[in-house]
Amino acid sequence: MSVNPADSPVFGTLYGSDGMRAIWDERAYFQRMLDVEAALARVQARLGIIPAEAAAAITAAARVENLDTAELAASVRNVGYPVVGLVKGLSRAAGEEAGRWTHWGATTQDIMDTATVLQLRDGLDLVRSELVAIAQALAAKADEHRHTVMAGRTHLQHALPTTFGLKVATWLMPIPDHIERLDQLRPRALRVEFGGAAGTLASLGDQGLAVLQGLAGELGLHEPPAPWHVARDGLTEAVGLLGLVCGSLAKIATDMILLCQSEIGEVSEPYVAGRGSSSTMPQKRNPIASEYVIAAQRGVQALVPLMQNAMNSDHERGTGPWQAELLVLPQAFVLTGGALLHARTIAEGMVVDKDRMKHNIAITRGGIMAEAIMMGLAPKLGRETAHHAVKHATDAAAAGGTDLATALLEEKEVAANMGADEIHRLADPANYLGASAAFIDRVLARTRSIAA
Repeated sequence: MSVNPADSPVFGTLYGSDGMRAIWDERAYFQRMLDVEAALARVQARLGIIPAEAAAAITAAARVENLDTAELAASVRNVGYPVVGLVKGLSRAAGEEAGRWTHWGATTQDIMDTATVLQLRDGLDLVRSELVAIAQALAAKADEHRHTVMAGRTHLQHALPTTFGLKVATWLMPIPDHIERLDQLRPRALRVEFGGAAGTLASLGDQGLAVLQGLAGELGLHEPPAPWHVARDGLTEAVGLLGLVCGSLAKIATDMILLCQSEIGEVSEPYVAGRGSSSTMPQKRNPIASEYVIAAQRGVQALVPLMQNAMNSDHERGTGPWQAELLVLPQAFVLTGGALLHARTIAEGMVVDKDRMKHNIAITRGGIMAEAIMMGLAPKLGRETAHHAVKHATDAAAAGGTDLATALLEEKEVAANMGADEIHRLADPANYLGASAAFIDRVLARTRSIAA
């Protein structure tokens, strides 16, 4: 029975992705714990701490199918953690002689933390691959539409002309940064955990450090300076990154929702028959993908402070904060996976209506070009006088139902200093795009350098 829609066989298609759920599935977590136990046995066998035959038997037995789910659940209810029951099942499957050597010198949190880090590594790999795909799709759209003129909007009102290419480049710009952040956090977050009962590895005598180093190498993880049982910043940083990623995806989704409004209609989500339809209104095409990106963003960002609060651990082993991480990590990654899935659909398949953009930019009858004309007049009239003249003409055009260029020609001071051809040139949105093309090129260059 599922109580979280991200894990539901019905709602799960909207709130998550199968790939991310597979990484954070409970059975996958138990398998990762078994992987750590097996790796530990192999390392200790190489160091002569346990018999090689025992390590081979433990490795062969370290399969989640060898665990009794009911027995494991009963142990968890009694102990509070799964490792006691897991080690019991592993030892039984490995045989009496080999089973004596399982979990040698380790503590529960060593196994659980390292298993979590293995899941984290797979989760970050999936996040990265989806970010690269989204970046590549957005880069293609930005380049394709570098000359597609549209209304730039501030405070939801027409401001100045821009291009759809620059809008997409602005959506794209944080994505390479997130990829870079992800790569940079790996050495801090993907660290093996092995400290023994209180972080000293005293049970292994003078071989503790050798086992720690060997286990890191065996699992392909980074080696920490010291055990991090109560230093949780690496995992917390990873969840913080997910909050940033979802925030950037939600920006794209918010703009998509606004641009696909019936009154605007400049961009829409990919068309799939029946997608986003209404049970009563046949004409509807609701922006479903964008809506669920925003839902995921709110969910993930709500989990960030919970993860940060879990950093407050007492002494050498926390009494409560660490346990809260299990409420955060799987859910945050699954929701992020869903947001990435929807965002990729949008990035790769968005439908752009250039004609509607051209129509919409003209609805203010040239008013969107007021700054351009004012700046053209300023060298001749002075900035303040030019501002007042254009403002007066803008009001006159709105009141008289004419366009700004025509209203300006009726302003004596303007007509005396600027001809009709020059006014019409300044009133063309395509002539007032500034450095938009250069900005697009800069974002695309940054993307090419990172998103590989």
